[in-house]
Amino acid sequence: ANRVIVDGLRALTPDIPILSEEGKEIAWDARRGWTRFWLVDPLDGTREFIKRNGEFTVNIALIENAEPTLGVVHAPALDYTIWGQRGVGAALREGNEDIGVQTRRPAIAPLRVAASRSHLDDKTAAAIARMGDTERRGMGSSLKFCKIAEGSTDVYLRFGPTSEWDTAAGQCVLEAAGGVVLGMDGQSFRYGRKESLLNPEFLALGDADLPWRDWLA
Repeated sequence: ANRVIVDGLRALTPDIPILSEEGKEIAWDARRGWTRFWLVDPLDGTREFIKRNGEFTVNIALIENAEPTLGVVHAPALDYTIWGQRGVGAALREGNEDIGVQTRRPAIAPLRVAASRSHLDDKTAAAIARMGDTERRGMGSSLKFCKIAEGSTDVYLRFGPTSEWDTAAGQCVLEAAGGVVLGMDGQSFRYGRKESLLNPEFLALGDADLPWRDWLA
């Protein structure tokens, strides 16, 4: 899958470099000057793939000046594709049609919380408990961002480790649909600004006005 995606992107945009999970050996000295690049994860949700529940995705994002401006998330086993473009919007691809999506705003109780099937930890569980009236929805991979973008889920908290290719496409889709992805300091997520490809802790919200700081210990 990685080879097919990388070859396709190179044919489409030969002047834009590509960083993928399977090609992460590109040195920081080579990457640090990139102002525009593709960020690819050919298999997000390895545990879901192994469990054969279909909740694994292919993530492709275009990063410009450290921000995701175009994102596509595809779940091949579910025949599910969603995309987002900054300044344009977000849409589900159904057949040959694009069906526009938006986040649920205002997000009212019960809050619908996306919880990882594979990574739920005590810190996340405690934060969810502080939200009050909630409905927990288990799902894997970048589908958590996508379901918030669709308006069927409201919140996703992540205290565990992730990498930049895990989040960029989903962030773009969600933000194009009206949501936000923030670090725990309240700053919007950025990409390609440091040598490490690991993300800090973050939360994804369909409604940016939710009192998320109250949920954190």
